[in-house]
Amino acid sequence: MKAKITLHIYAKTTKANAAGQLPIYIRLTVDGQRFEFSSKKFIEKSKWSSELSKMKGSSEEARTLNNYLDLMKSKVFDVQMELIHKNEELSLENFKSRILGTHQRERMIIPIYQNHNDKIEDLIGNGYAYGTLERFKISLKHLQEFILWKYNISDISITKIDYAFVTEFEFYLRSVKKCNNNTAVKYVRNFRKIIKICLDNDWLDKNPCSRYEGKMKEVERDFLTEEELNRIYNKRFSSERLTLVKDIFIFFCYTGLAYVDVKGLKRDHIAIGIDGEKWIFKNRQKTDTKSKIPVLPVAQEIIQKMLIIQDV
Repeated sequence: MKAKITLHIYAKTTKANAAGQLPIYIRLTVDGQRFEFSSKKFIEKSKWSSELSKMKGSSEEARTLNNYLDLMKSKVFDVQMELIHKNEELSLENFKSRILGTHQRERMIIPIYQNHNDKIEDLIGNGYAYGTLERFKISLKHLQEFILWKYNISDISITKIDYAFVTEFEFYLRSVKKCNNNTAVKYVRNFRKIIKICLDNDWLDKNPCSRYEGKMKEVERDFLTEEELNRIYNKRFSSERLTLVKDIFIFFCYTGLAYVDVKGLKRDHIAIGIDGEKWIFKNRQKTDTKSKIPVLPVAQEIIQKMLIIQDV
């Protein structure tokens, strides 16, 4: 953060105007690098004090000009204090962009992430499923909590996000949120998509996630035996709610459909197949691939019992 900074105000003799007046320039030097900019003021050569870097005398004209130059020096000092306060590098480029007014406002990660989620919400049913939105919502919530936990702030500039930020976020998910490997990797991958949006819009010069190599672990899933499935099927509950949960679960097992697909199941999805039996013809919501599923007797029983499909 330490930098050698000097400021020099001078009348530029090589750029006199038609009236013979000299333009007053300000030279900023940061660690040996120079940047000169005009004060937009002119002065007669005889009235300028090179030793004091100001106009000679105490006339009203001298006081006005010298006060203006003091304000210009204060502007440079204010930029220095801003950079220190924001923990940004005291580089010539940072000074230059702020003095010339070319410094763009900081883009913060949370609004960008929220805007992404809002767009997904508007496209539910048109290329996106509600489950996708929920995953991104949870990922955003974890990111907000991580930034508060790690930096004690509510948001952070995208320019402050580096590889260390990404790895710390994954550590937070595993240690504080107790996410397993695959869940933590999925949340970081969701975050990585937001970083890609920043890169595609040229808001970032480099990808802080480029070295992230989170790998999914293959999970061995247990399956129910026929005996176990029959035990669940024959189980009787006094609660109607539990009976409903059981029947829907059994329906999943006999059709292979996911919850979101069963939720969207309609009468039109049932038709008679070439074998003369009832089949489910439905696109899977997650993959948008067409499924052809025979309606087995148990599944047909549950359809009639629970009125999942009416008049079939």
